[in-house]
Amino acid sequence: MMEGANRRLMFHGMVLFVLGLFTGFAEQHFTNVRMGLAAHLEGVMNGTFLVAIGAIWEHVRLSPTKLTIAFWIGLYGTYVNWLITMLAAVFGTAALSPITGAGHSGQPWQESFVTAGFMSVGIAIVLFSLLVLWGLRARASR
Repeated sequence: MMEGANRRLMFHGMVLFVLGLFTGFAEQHFTNVRMGLAAHLEGVMNGTFLVAIGAIWEHVRLSPTKLTIAFWIGLYGTYVNWLITMLAAVFGTAALSPITGAGHSGQPWQESFVTAGFMSVGIAIVLFSLLVLWGLRARASR
Protein backbone atom coordinates (compact mmCIF):
# COMPACT_ATOMS: atom_id res chain seq x y z
CA MET A 1 0.00 0.00 0.00
CA MET A 2 2.74 2.46 0.92
CA GLU A 3 4.91 1.76 -2.11
CA GLY A 4 5.18 5.01 -4.00
CA ALA A 5 3.70 6.92 -1.05
CA ASN A 6 6.44 9.52 -1.29
CA ARG A 7 5.41 10.37 -4.87
CA ARG A 8 1.74 10.41 -3.88
CA LEU A 9 2.50 12.81 -1.03
CA MET A 10 4.41 15.07 -3.41
CA PHE A 11 1.57 14.86 -5.96
CA HIS A 12 -0.99 15.83 -3.32
CA GLY A 13 1.34 18.58 -2.16
CA MET A 14 1.37 20.07 -5.63
CA VAL A 15 -2.43 19.71 -5.93
CA LEU A 16 -2.86 21.56 -2.64
CA PHE A 17 -0.28 24.17 -3.69
CA VAL A 18 -2.24 24.86 -6.89
CA LEU A 19 -5.52 25.00 -4.92
CA GLY A 20 -3.84 27.58 -2.70
CA LEU A 21 -2.82 29.61 -5.74
CA PHE A 22 -6.36 29.57 -7.13
CA THR A 23 -7.69 30.53 -3.69
CA GLY A 24 -5.41 33.55 -3.85
CA PHE A 25 -7.03 34.63 -7.12
CA ALA A 26 -10.46 34.47 -5.46
CA GLU A 27 -9.66 35.95 -2.06
CA GLN A 28 -11.22 39.36 -2.85
CA HIS A 29 -14.57 37.64 -3.37
CA PHE A 30 -14.80 36.03 0.08
CA THR A 31 -17.03 37.41 2.83
CA ASN A 32 -13.89 37.75 4.98
CA VAL A 33 -11.04 38.81 2.69
CA ARG A 34 -8.42 38.46 5.44
CA MET A 35 -9.51 34.85 6.03
CA GLY A 36 -9.37 34.37 2.24
CA LEU A 37 -5.72 35.38 2.36
CA ALA A 38 -5.23 32.88 5.19
CA ALA A 39 -6.86 30.15 3.06
CA HIS A 40 -4.54 31.01 0.17
CA LEU A 41 -1.54 30.73 2.48
CA GLU A 42 -2.81 27.49 4.04
CA GLY A 43 -3.05 25.88 0.62
CA VAL A 44 0.39 27.04 -0.45
CA MET A 45 2.09 26.22 2.87
CA ASN A 46 0.37 22.87 3.40
CA GLY A 47 1.16 21.92 -0.19
CA THR A 48 4.82 22.76 0.35
CA PHE A 49 4.73 20.80 3.62
CA LEU A 50 3.42 17.68 1.82
CA VAL A 51 6.09 17.99 -0.88
CA ALA A 52 8.75 18.19 1.85
CA ILE A 53 7.27 15.20 3.70
CA GLY A 54 7.18 13.25 0.45
CA ALA A 55 10.88 13.99 -0.04
CA ILE A 56 11.78 12.47 3.34
CA TRP A 57 9.06 9.80 3.50
CA GLU A 58 11.41 6.89 2.70
CA HIS A 59 13.37 7.78 5.86
CA VAL A 60 10.32 7.56 8.13
CA ARG A 61 10.66 4.23 9.94
CA LEU A 62 7.29 3.09 11.24
CA SER A 63 5.36 -0.16 11.07
CA PRO A 64 3.32 -0.53 7.87
CA THR A 65 0.12 0.14 9.82
CA LYS A 66 1.47 3.29 11.47
CA LEU A 67 2.91 4.47 8.15
CA THR A 68 -0.50 4.06 6.50
CA ILE A 69 -2.22 5.86 9.37
CA ALA A 70 0.31 8.70 9.21
CA PHE A 71 -0.13 9.01 5.43
CA TRP A 72 -3.92 9.40 5.63
CA ILE A 73 -3.84 11.66 8.70
CA GLY A 74 -1.34 13.88 6.90
CA LEU A 75 -3.56 14.18 3.84
CA TYR A 76 -6.63 14.81 5.98
CA GLY A 77 -4.90 17.47 8.07
CA THR A 78 -3.44 19.41 5.17
CA TYR A 79 -6.43 19.34 2.81
CA VAL A 80 -9.00 19.99 5.53
CA ASN A 81 -6.88 22.84 6.94
CA TRP A 82 -7.14 24.60 3.58
CA LEU A 83 -10.83 23.69 3.15
CA ILE A 84 -11.97 24.81 6.61
CA THR A 85 -10.02 28.06 6.33
CA MET A 86 -11.62 28.71 2.95
CA LEU A 87 -15.09 27.93 4.33
CA ALA A 88 -14.39 30.31 7.22
CA ALA A 89 -13.61 32.97 4.59
CA VAL A 90 -16.81 32.20 2.67
CA PHE A 91 -19.00 32.10 5.81
CA GLY A 92 -17.28 35.05 7.44
CA THR A 93 -16.82 33.16 10.70
CA ALA A 94 -14.54 34.19 13.54
CA ALA A 95 -14.25 30.73 15.14
CA LEU A 96 -10.79 30.16 16.64
CA SER A 97 -9.47 33.05 14.54
CA PRO A 98 -9.46 36.24 16.63
CA ILE A 99 -7.15 38.12 14.26
CA THR A 100 -8.37 37.02 10.84
CA GLY A 101 -11.98 36.83 12.03
CA ALA A 102 -12.07 40.24 13.73
CA GLY A 103 -15.30 42.06 12.96
CA HIS A 104 -16.92 39.00 11.38
CA SER A 105 -19.32 36.34 12.57
CA GLY A 106 -21.24 33.61 10.82
CA GLN A 107 -24.41 31.75 11.62
CA PRO A 108 -24.14 29.66 14.81
CA TRP A 109 -23.99 26.41 12.82
CA GLN A 110 -21.21 27.86 10.65
CA GLU A 111 -19.21 28.92 13.70
CA SER A 112 -19.66 25.43 15.21
CA PHE A 113 -18.73 23.69 11.96
CA VAL A 114 -15.58 25.77 11.50
CA THR A 115 -14.60 25.31 15.16
CA ALA A 116 -14.97 21.52 14.88
CA GLY A 117 -13.02 21.55 11.62
CA PHE A 118 -10.14 23.58 13.03
CA MET A 119 -10.05 21.39 16.14
CA SER A 120 -9.89 18.19 14.08
CA VAL A 121 -7.17 19.69 11.88
CA GLY A 122 -5.11 20.72 14.90
CA ILE A 123 -5.29 17.22 16.34
CA ALA A 124 -4.53 15.61 12.98
CA ILE A 125 -1.49 17.78 12.19
CA VAL A 126 0.00 17.34 15.66
CA LEU A 127 -0.52 13.56 15.53
CA PHE A 128 0.93 13.40 12.01
CA SER A 129 3.95 15.46 13.02
CA LEU A 130 4.58 13.30 16.08
CA LEU A 131 4.35 10.09 14.04
CA VAL A 132 6.79 11.43 11.43
CA LEU A 133 9.12 12.70 14.15
CA TRP A 134 8.98 9.30 15.87
CA GLY A 135 9.74 7.57 12.56
CA LEU A 136 12.75 9.82 11.96
CA ARG A 137 14.42 9.24 15.32
CA ALA A 138 17.96 7.87 15.16
CA ARG A 139 17.15 4.36 16.35
CA ALA A 140 13.82 3.99 14.59
CA SER A 141 13.08 0.59 13.10
CA ARG A 142 10.11 -0.84 11.34
